Amino acid sequence: MPAIVKAIQMIATDHKYARKSCVVLLTVSVCILSAQEAPPGLARKVAHRESATQAERNQYAYRQTVRLQELDSKGALTGEYREVRDVIFSPTRERTEQMIGEPVLTLKRLILTKEDFQDIREIQPFVLTDDMLFIYETTFRGDEPVDGMDCWVLQIRPRQILDKQRLFDGMLWVKKDDYSVIKSEGQAVPEIRTTTSENLFPRFRTVRKPVNGFWFPTLTSADDTLYFRTVAQRERLTIQYSDYKKFGVDTSVTFEK
Repeated sequence: MPAIVKAIQMIATDHKYARKSCVVLLTVSVCILSAQEAPPGLARKVAHRESATQAERNQYAYRQTVRLQELDSKGALTGEYREVRDVIFSPTRERTEQMIGEPVLTLKRLILTKEDFQDIREIQPFVLTDDMLFIYETTFRGDEPVDGMDCWVLQIRPRQILDKQRLFDGMLWVKKDDYSVIKSEGQAVPEIRTTTSENLFPRFRTVRKPVNGFWFPTLTSADDTLYFRTVAQRERLTIQYSDYKKFGVDTSVTFEK
């Protein structure tokens, strides 16, 4: 099913997180701005923890609720797309989806593309696993608390993008005590522009919550303006990941409709 999409060129902020420390010498206070140094092997430890998180999440079924709204210049709703799917992974990590009810489609300007649906499956709930680490370059950006938890901030960008690849470009917030990613912000790349069409993608945020000792995605949100050649289109996207249910090899998982 066609569709478009979205997304404003991500503007990467290159600010550095730093911590101020004051040194007092002979009654003279001198404030020194000292940048945090990256913990040894941070990216590798994050990827290892992410691999464990993905392996655990692949043992769960869950419900995925998508809502995409297009808004006019005054913020009024002009159309939307809504769908609900139940998602389950087989023991061989094959993803199976079951649509719950019929999708609602009243979009007038935006068109959902196959890249959009791929991003919903793979990029919005992005996981930086061991086998993905070589694809990205990582830059340590200091530390920052999130909801009272001490976190490292890690920027990741694709080293290169091959034909038909969909990748993540953005920031990860990593818990210091166990290297779990608890929040990500960024954008699916690349944007696709040709002489006859444009496929743009929004900047988004995904937050995670603890599930049996691991941090799983629970909400993706975006509120962005996509700058096409002929028009600027605002869109609002939410993806909810809910009702996580763990299953075993011999377990059958069903959902209420």
